[in-house]
Amino acid sequence: MGQGGNMSPRRARQARWITAIIIALAGLSLGAYYARRDATSGAEVITQPVTRGSIVEAVSATGTLEAVTTVQVGSQVSGTVQALHADFNSIVRKGELIATLEPSLLRSEAEQARANLTRAAAELERSKVVVADAASKLARTRELSARQLVPRTDLENAEVTLKSAEAQVKSAAAQVEQARASLTQAEVNLEKTRIFAPIDGIVVSRAVDVGQTVAASMQAPTLFSIAADLTRMRVNAGVDESDVGRIEAGQDVRFRVDAFPDEEFEGKVSQVRLQPIVQQNVVTYGVIIDVVNVERKLRPGMT
Repeated sequence: MGQGGNMSPRRARQARWITAIIIALAGLSLGAYYARRDATSGAEVITQPVTRGSIVEAVSATGTLEAVTTVQVGSQVSGTVQALHADFNSIVRKGELIATLEPSLLRSEAEQARANLTRAAAELERSKVVVADAASKLARTRELSARQLVPRTDLENAEVTLKSAEAQVKSAAAQVEQARASLTQAEVNLEKTRIFAPIDGIVVSRAVDVGQTVAASMQAPTLFSIAADLTRMRVNAGVDESDVGRIEAGQDVRFRVDAFPDEEFEGKVSQVRLQPIVQQNVVTYGVIIDVVNVERKLRPGMT
């Protein structure tokens, strides 16, 4: 017996369920697709024009700020500090009096030297008088000797006396010159008790106080350090030997200091020194960086 052309009721129900599931899945897929498409079409796209730029090669190093010109002002004579006319941060001009040493001892030495010169000059004049007298006596003795009124020995003695007197004049003249030189030196030393600023600038350090004794022996003791101009400074940096080959004069530099950690300063390489600095088997080279410091924020010694 053969089966009819229609499905059984059970098979028909299964077919309807399968068809419904396929339609539902297709609907979900289409919904997800259109949702993604709508989301994508609504996204903001940011564009940026293409520009040329520089590739920066950086080298890190540490250094210390210093004034371009700093002069150590010392004393060439020993003495006690009598007065200070400048202090830290004082603006000074070339030739301005900045310190005075007690002058009494050196003034006494100058007065003694002046007295010695006076005494030597008097001795010279006395010697000249002796020469004149000896010359006069010699002339008379020669006249008498020519007339054979005195023995030959008297003439010889008169000649010796004149020569001795002339030698004494030369010695006295030398004593005068020596005394004059001693007086000049004493007066110079006395003047050196007044210490003047050698340049225009600002006092960055003071090493003495009033009443302190300074001793000038082999080296003049330092009293002040004066920086010529703090609107122009320089960084003395140490660059590792592995990096120094990339450094050359004229390169721009950016740096920070501990005093202003959030501020960046600019400078320019002015010199790459050839002399190596070796510390604990580490080799570095000095690099000098010129810095403009118009606002005077940077100070000597900052790192």
